Amino acid sequence: MPSDVVESLPAPSARRLAVRLTPDALRQVRGGHPWVYDASVASVADGGQPGDLAVIFDDSRRFAAIGLYDPNSPIRIKVLHTGKPVTIDSGWWRMRIAAALARRDSLRTSGHTTGYRCIHGENDGFGGLVLDRYADDYVLKLYSEAWFPYLGTLIPIFEELLEPRSLVLRLSRRVAGAGTPLPEGTALIGNVPSSRVRFLEHDLIFEADIAEGQKTGHFLDQRDNRALIGTMANGAHVLDVFSSSGGFTVHAAAGGAASVHSIDMSPASIQLARHHMTINASRPTVAACRHETTIGDAFDAMDDLVRKRQRFDIVIIDPPSFAQRQSSVAGGLQAYRRLTALGLSLVRPGGILLQASCSSRITADRFFDAIVTVANSRGDELDEIAQTGHAIDHPIGFPEGAYLKAMIARVNP
Repeated sequence: MPSDVVESLPAPSARRLAVRLTPDALRQVRGGHPWVYDASVASVADGGQPGDLAVIFDDSRRFAAIGLYDPNSPIRIKVLHTGKPVTIDSGWWRMRIAAALARRDSLRTSGHTTGYRCIHGENDGFGGLVLDRYADDYVLKLYSEAWFPYLGTLIPIFEELLEPRSLVLRLSRRVAGAGTPLPEGTALIGNVPSSRVRFLEHDLIFEADIAEGQKTGHFLDQRDNRALIGTMANGAHVLDVFSSSGGFTVHAAAGGAASVHSIDMSPASIQLARHHMTINASRPTVAACRHETTIGDAFDAMDDLVRKRQRFDIVIIDPPSFAQRQSSVAGGLQAYRRLTALGLSLVRPGGILLQASCSSRITADRFFDAIVTVANSRGDELDEIAQTGHAIDHPIGFPEGAYLKAMIARVNP
């Protein structure tokens, strides 16, 4: 770890905050829920700082759990451990990190995929912390200031277990704006890569801007769905809506698609999708695939394709979250229904629709029901191929941790 990084890091506090929760919150924590909201804290010692260890007791002063205190977040405590008391030290952290890495061992040893999530926040017991791998380079993204005092302990463990060429720090908007000890883009290990880094996804080549790209540089969670589309794409004409950097596009092309039309409102994303097609052109199927792109609003672009009476064998709709707050759930469902109607209008008879949602506040049941309801109202019959969820590197550790879902269905008018 660079010496200037070490000097700028706060040391973990020796203090322990005694915390009591409301009865309902205490039951949830004992049941394994990793979040304690501010309204659920019945009492806490004054002066708690980000990263203080909050020790949760019941009314009989018995230990219930321990977690990281964050006075600047609505999620006031990120629970680390429940049950019997433990000492949160370097050995404990190493054990917890090793357990998360072991869950991904099949990816690490496959040799076919070198881009995946190593630590998936609360679902791996690290509330507000994400660690992603891109071949020999890694990204640590923090969604809570509470983690800064522990970086001096965690980084040497990452260096020992992962042997990274670089480890780059990324911060959520809230954390980045909080006057943190380290700025966005700091190299915690090695040096910040001067260009995009290359990695493999099912033997296909992709690149990620790990210092400034969206999220940590690439959307890793749709990897398995992209591979599934690749198995269905031989000879197909494919529409990839909200295509981002072309993950579905490249997999479809590699699977033998005759053509892929990528739509995204970001010129930079479309440019990167084209680049990903180019760097995979050593594959004859990718080289033979005709790639068309549209930069613009997805709804408008799909409306335009409907007016032109264009049809596709496979339509992929993978939008960003439409319901980041509970108050936006109704609007999000309406947006999904509109996308379903447009997608069904663009699928050839007997073609395939893949529609995904990454909105955690919209349950899988409500999302799938919205798709089926629209299809029924149009007189379209959906022959369901699969309902998919999270890949192995994005485990679900509690109900709110389940955000990704997709339906893949054959459309029979």
